[in-house]
Order: sequence, then C-alpha cells, then structure tokens
Amino acid sequence: MFLSLFRGTPGSAALDNCVFLGVEEKNSLYEDGDICVKGTMTFAIKEINQRSDLLPHLKLGYHIRDSCDDIPVALRALLSFNSSNLGCAAVYRTVSPVIIGDASSGISMALLRSLGSFRIPLVSYFASCSCLSDQREFPTFMRTMPSDAFQIRALARLVSYFGWTWVGVIGVESDYARFAIQLFLQESVQYGVCALLNVIQVPLHHYKLLIQGVDTMASSKVIINFSGESEMQGILKEIGRWNITGLQWIASEAWATATLLWEKFGDLLTGTLGFAIRRADVIPGLEEHLTSLRPSDIHKSGFLAEFWEETFNCRLNGSVNSHSHGVGNYLDRLPCKGTESLDDVYSPYSDVTQLRVSYNVYKAVYLVAHALQDMSDCKGGKGPFSNGTCADPKHFKPWQLIHYLRRANFSALGEEVNFDQNGDPIAYYDLVNWQRSPDGSLHLVKVGFYDASSPAGYSLVINDSVIQWPVGKQVCSLDSCPPGSRVARRKGEPICCFDCVPCAEGEVSNETDSLECTRCSEDTWPNRARDLCIPKTIEYLSYHELMGIMLCVVSVLGACISLSILAIFFTYKDTPLVRANNMELSFLLLVFLAVCFLVGLLFIGEPSDWLCRIRYPAFGISFALCISCLLAKTAVVLMAFRSTLPGSNVMKWFGPNQQRASVFLGTAVQVIICLIWLLTSPPHANNNTDYHSATIIMECVTGSEVCFWCVLGYIGILACMCFLMAFLARKLPDNFNEAKFITFSMLIFFAVWITFIPVYVSTAGKYTVAVHIFAILASAFGLLFCIFAPKCCIIILKPEKNSKKHIIVAFTHSTENHVQSIMSYYLEHLLLNNRLIDVCSTHILLVIQSLYKSRK
Repeated sequence: MFLSLFRGTPGSAALDNCVFLGVEEKNSLYEDGDICVKGTMTFAIKEINQRSDLLPHLKLGYHIRDSCDDIPVALRALLSFNSSNLGCAAVYRTVSPVIIGDASSGISMALLRSLGSFRIPLVSYFASCSCLSDQREFPTFMRTMPSDAFQIRALARLVSYFGWTWVGVIGVESDYARFAIQLFLQESVQYGVCALLNVIQVPLHHYKLLIQGVDTMASSKVIINFSGESEMQGILKEIGRWNITGLQWIASEAWATATLLWEKFGDLLTGTLGFAIRRADVIPGLEEHLTSLRPSDIHKSGFLAEFWEETFNCRLNGSVNSHSHGVGNYLDRLPCKGTESLDDVYSPYSDVTQLRVSYNVYKAVYLVAHALQDMSDCKGGKGPFSNGTCADPKHFKPWQLIHYLRRANFSALGEEVNFDQNGDPIAYYDLVNWQRSPDGSLHLVKVGFYDASSPAGYSLVINDSVIQWPVGKQVCSLDSCPPGSRVARRKGEPICCFDCVPCAEGEVSNETDSLECTRCSEDTWPNRARDLCIPKTIEYLSYHELMGIMLCVVSVLGACISLSILAIFFTYKDTPLVRANNMELSFLLLVFLAVCFLVGLLFIGEPSDWLCRIRYPAFGISFALCISCLLAKTAVVLMAFRSTLPGSNVMKWFGPNQQRASVFLGTAVQVIICLIWLLTSPPHANNNTDYHSATIIMECVTGSEVCFWCVLGYIGILACMCFLMAFLARKLPDNFNEAKFITFSMLIFFAVWITFIPVYVSTAGKYTVAVHIFAILASAFGLLFCIFAPKCCIIILKPEKNSKKHIIVAFTHSTENHVQSIMSYYLEHLLLNNRLIDVCSTHILLVIQSLYKSRK
C-alpha cells in the first residue's frame, strides 16, 4: 500500500472529503496490515491538519492505493495519480509532490525507477533493502525504516553471541531477500559464522522447493529467514506437511512481529527470535480513531468495507466488495445490522499494543509535514536554491521538497528523528522472543535490543534468562574445533564444512575454531591438550636422582677401595708377597684405578663446555695409565722367566726406570690423541631436542667422532697387548705369576667394553651417560678385584702364607714341574739343532741351581 500526499489551502475542496478509494481489483484489497497502515496514515494527516503549530497555513490531502504486493498493479496505481479519473475534480490536475510507501522493497524500487524523470520523492515506511541507500540510483528515496545493512549486522552479532557457527539462510526470490542474504554472507564471515548451502532462493509460491532445501538443513537447526509475512505462511504450511520440527527460527524484521502466523503455526514458531523495528509505547488518540469506525463511515471505502465484512461476517449494502476471504460464498452472508462495533471484538486493526509499522507510518507523514514546515519558514534571499531563493509551499516542485526532506530533524512522541546522508534513519531494533502464554496465546517478549548508535562492543544487549527456546538452547549446529586443534577446510565445500585437525607436534592453539596452530619456541613444548606451551623437560644425569646417586656412591666406593688396598700394600710393603709382585707398579696401578673410579663423577651433573673438555680426555688417559701399568707388569714377568739366557742383557731393559718409562710412554700416545682432539674439534655441551621433542637433553657431544673412537681404540690396543702377554705367561710359577689374574681381568674388560659399544650407540640422554659410567666402573672393578683381591686375602686373612719360607716351598714345588717342562722343551730343540748351549737359558740354570741348594 502507498499513499500520495498533496497540499491544499484551508477551505479547499482537497481536504478530508477528497479521498480516492481506488479501482476495484479482482484480487484482495484487504489485509490486516493494510488496514492498520491506512488507519495510521489518515490519523496522522488528520492530527497534523488540526495542529496550529505545524503547517498552520497548509492542509494535507491524500490518495491511497493498494499495490497488492505486485509490481504491475503498483505501477498502474501510480500512473492513475495523473489520470483524470481520480474522482475528485478539485485535484485531478494536481501532481502529487510526494509518495509515502510502498512497504515492499521491490515495489519501491520499481516505483522509483518509474518516477525518476519526475523527481518525485518517495518515503517508505517498511522498505529496508540496503540497495535503496544508493543515492546515485535512487536520489529521491527516503525512509523511516532502517536499512537492512544495520539489521544484518545485528543478526550476525546475534548468531555470534549464541555461538551458532552453522546456520541455514533462506529467502523467497525478491530484491529484499537477495540483497539481505548477500549482505549476511559477507558480514557473518567476520564472526566465523557459516551459512549452510549459502542461500536458497526460489520463485514466489514455489514453497516445496524451498522446504526441500530446509529439509537438507535439518542438521543446522538454526534457520534465518528473509521472507515477508505472506511468504512465511506458505513456508510454514509446507514445513508442517513435511513434519520438520525443532528449528530455531531467526526472523528478519519483515515478519518478526507477524502475530497472525501464531494462530496456525504456533507450535513451529515457539522460541523464534527476531529483530523488530522500534515500537512506540502509545500514539495518543490512535486507538480512539481506529475504533470510531461505523458502518455509515465505510460504504465508499473498498478497504474498510472489506475489512468490516470480514470482521463481522456480514454484507454491507452497496459495498464495492464482491469476494470473501473465508469459507463460503460472499453472497450467502447476512446483511450487516448497523449496530456492529469494533469495541466488541478483537481485531489486529484496532490492536495498538505493537505499534511498530504504524509508528514508521506516523513518522513518515510527520517527516513530510516538517519538511513542508521548513520550506514555509524559508526567508527570501537566504533560501537553499539559486540566488538564495525559496520554494513556494503552495506551488513548489517535487525536487525542491527533497532538499528539505533530507535535512529534516524533528521529534516524534519524544524520539529524535534524523537521517544520514543516504536518507536512512539511525537504526534501533528490539530483539523479540515468541513465547507461549499459559492460555496458548502469543506473547512477544522484548529480550534485548540493538542500537547502531552505540559503540561496537555495546550495540547488542541480550537478557538470556528470559528467552524461551524451542527445545532447549540450540548452542551450536556444528561442533566447534576445541583448543588444541585447528580448522581444516574441505576443498570444494562451503566454508562451514571443515574437519578438526589436532595441532602438529610442537604447535598449539588456545582458541576455539582456530584457523592455524602456533609453533612453540625452542625451549617450550605443548602440553597434552596442545593448548598451551610449557617449558620443556630438561634431562641430564643429576646427582639428585636415584640413578645418579647410586653411580656416585659406587664411584666413590671404588676409589675408596683402591686407596684402601694401596694403604694395605704400603703397610705390608716389606713382605715377600708385596715385593714379589712388582711393588712400584702395583702402587701406580692402584692410584690410577682410584682415578678411573673418580672420573665417573665427571659424567654426573649438568654438562658444561669445560666439564665436557675434561671428561673424555680424563677417561681415556686414566685407562691408558692403568692398562700400561698392567702391560709393564706382565712384560717384566714374561721376560724374567723366558728371556734370561746365558750372556743375555735383556733384563737390564726392564729395570724400575724402564718400567716407569714404558708406563708413561704408553700413556703419552693417548695424551697426544687427546691434545689433537681438544685442539681440532673439542667436546662441548649441547641441548639435544632431536631424540625427543618434548625434552631438552643436555649432553656432551664428542665434537670429533674420529678422535673419540681413536681414544677407545687405543685403549683396546693396549688391552689386547696386555691380554696376549698375560696369556703367554699363564704357566709361570704361581708365586711370581699374576698372568692368570691379568688374563681374567682383561677378559672382563673386553666383555664390558664390547657390550658397551652397541648399548652406547642405541641409547640417548642420561641413559647413554649412565651406560658409559657403568662401563668405566665395571672394567675398573674387574681390574681391581681380579688382580688385588687374592693378594689382599693372603695379607689380611692368611698372613702365614706371606713368608719367605712358604714362598720358597711353594716356589720349589712349582719349579720342579716347571724345570721338567723346560728341560723337555730344550732337549727337543737340542736333538733337532744340536745347539744346547745357545738355546738353554741362564734362567734355567739358576732355577736348577737354586733347586739343588734348597734341597741340601
């Protein structure tokens, strides 16, 4: 419906009695909303005409047409404004300077394009399409209805507020739905909201296609509908037939307060949320004006006649109406009695509890009135037009009125009304909730509001506690990706179709629906939930843990045992047993074994560069000293028994000085290797995160693997030489023979270090260090106990055996057997080579001589 206003002077025929009622249409002239709008329009005009402070020298007249929500009908009605068939001879030549309407955005656009050349302003009370804000295309458009751009922001904020990330968006094919849905899709992306299937636009009345789309959205549960009230009736009818329930409807302002839908579809609409345009608490005098209608007042009005007949189910005499909205034939109705009163029945026409659209109509009429008042107040020479001229309020051009409409600023029922540069009012919406009253009726409850003039973070205010939901609160139609995961979009599918992928190793996300995971720093690592970076676990063999304490105790114990044995040997240094076992080399060996035990302590504790540079050389040199001492002891014994031939001076090369020199010479090679190692690529501390990403392994890296294995290899070479000599000397006389014990100790040494190699290579972290310490301690204990334990037992537990007499007796017994073997050996060589004097050893003669002397 739209209204054409024209002005007249007091006393003109073009006043209240000049009302064009429209031509008769076959389709309906009447809907409840049309009657409310018409009643409010006429009331506002009547109120203005009765005021003395507003347009005192002008009176407003009007023509009313029904667009029937159809563009061709609306255009035909528009053209009739300039027709001579207006029915009012006094105004048929007058071109209306302004049009108020239409309610539909699409019809308003069609009217504006038709009025373009006439530059006639159009003020809409309900057209909300954002496209109408384009002043280049629609320069003569204004409205008292906020633009959809504000409504869309409010809807996007609403959906985001309740955490709905997956919603369905539908709309019947129209300019309003098309632009609204397009804007919503753009705005919702900012809040992470996804519109399932994006948009379903179907031609008008093809509701089955629309419902099929809604059915595919059943998992969404939250449906935003950009449709009008009439389209919504068809949609809900089809939804009922398809038995689709449990939907959370989000209503656009086009049907957010369409209470007529409740009567038939209340079960489907319970819990609906929607933004409704601002409501006026009361418009003084409007209710009395609407209920003052009597049958005598409405015979010539097609709108009112049809409304009256439908309300009271009767037929007026001489009515222009010829059809019925209800069941049955119109001609079968009884005549109206003339005593009917609107006070006796409920009718949406007279319901003033939801003055929303009516309030917009009221403000639209007053906008025109205040623009005309501003035009009347213009003073010559200070006007807005060329040369400071003013427009004549009685004979102005429509385009001149546009200037004043855009600058109008007035108060209506206590509200300040003003407009932006696009002709749009400042947006304010009530958030209403459709709730069922105890008696089953609809109760529209205001549960919040949206004020576009407020700061961004405070524009939407909601009182959750008073909201009535359809079936519990629809928290989210699609599970969100929790912290610790990220959103992985599915290729080729809508933005809302995604998988939740756990953050990769070393990455975290601390927000819901995070698009990316953030990598932790080098010294931090994700917790188990992967929503927080925590410090990495630092691992090294510490003195404070059980394994470190045990190894430390064993190392110190080994050193103490070595020093204790050294003390025992020093105490009994003059006894035959100690003197017969190369006392000086034994002392050196015990000292070096104590050092080997203490070297194990260098492997415990937090690694540092200086500690790493000491650790490995100390280990290599200490073991080189130990094995060199054993090698010297074995060589002396072997040479003493096998190389003492008549006239031979070999033994002079195995005196005390030579023995000490051989020990340090054997160690010097190891020292040189270590010096080269330290000078070229020394060991150093390193934080290793390669083995386990969540742990920082503080370790000593060798620097040069070649030098490290050279150190181990050299110790192995010395051990092999020692083992070989000890094996050759294993059958020498017992009291002077340590070869058996040295042989056994070398076997333990080899077993430990051969086992060490694969275990060392396959372990990491503190366990590698523990294996290294264990190998040091095991091999050191093997040398200590195998070589010195038997002698300590004799010295401490069997001192009677530590005497010269016992040693000579034992030696004699062992020597007899030994001489026999030596003699047979040398006789064999004599028979073969006839060189007895060259083969026989001086040692053999001395042994035989001592044997004979002892027997005498």
